[in-house]
Amino acid sequence: MTLAAFIGEALNEQHETAHFDSGKADLDTWLREHALTAEAHRTGRTFVWQDGGRVAAYYTIAAHLVVREDLPRSLGRGNPGQIPAVLLARLALDKTLHGQGLGGTLLADALQRIVVATDVVAARFVVVDTIDRDAHGFYLHHGFREIPGTMRLVQKISDIAAAVGH
Repeated sequence: MTLAAFIGEALNEQHETAHFDSGKADLDTWLREHALTAEAHRTGRTFVWQDGGRVAAYYTIAAHLVVREDLPRSLGRGNPGQIPAVLLARLALDKTLHGQGLGGTLLADALQRIVVATDVVAARFVVVDTIDRDAHGFYLHHGFREIPGTMRLVQKISDIAAAVGH
């Protein structure tokens, strides 16, 4: 499969998820067993890259709140006690796509979608709770900032919008 072959769209019951294998069982199981339920309950919106109906990558986003006191002072200063945010809840590529630099492209797709959404519904940060140290490093590499003592990272939506030219 090539990047040009992918069609990005909202997950629906027509997408083939049974063979998706990111190498992280928690991410694979969530896609197969919970993503459509989250969609139906409007608690998470999942977008997929697919080719011929087969899911090759996905991410899930959801509304979120960040507590100002949980942020580094430089990020929390001047904000209300609870700050609107978007949670990037899941992001995964099928193992067949690993090592091709597509993780950053998938992240850019998710962040672009988030920036557009925040033109309608206000949010100040994108929040990621990383699954492991490798994922933590991936998000740090892409401009996210650590919340000390946690696996949580954040990035200002205004910074993302500037980076994507929005």
